[in-house]
Amino acid sequence: MLEGRKSIGGLEVSDNLGNMNWDEAKIACKKLGTGWRLPTKDELDMIYKNREEIGGFASNYYWSSSEYGNTNAWIQLFSSGYQNYSNKDTNYFVRVVRAS
Repeated sequence: MLEGRKSIGGLEVSDNLGNMNWDEAKIACKKLGTGWRLPTKDELDMIYKNREEIGGFASNYYWSSSEYGNTNAWIQLFSSGYQNYSNKDTNYFVRVVRAS
């Protein structure tokens, strides 16, 4: 599942894990093993800025680990770089990271 991972800015970035809600994304990270996690809002922006080098991104929203209140978390649109927050129950794409 993680054959497509690349390193950027001290982070190893996984290939696409699919489309899921925020809680499912957190569970998926744990299943991958030690160190894997959702990127922070700032890390996700760095990944967006290097998306061509990393490759494999859909022109869609991706989850970050950064929460906005109890029911929302930050997301980023990979067609434009736009960041906003969304309800954690909504399905978005997931790429996870760990220190490289």
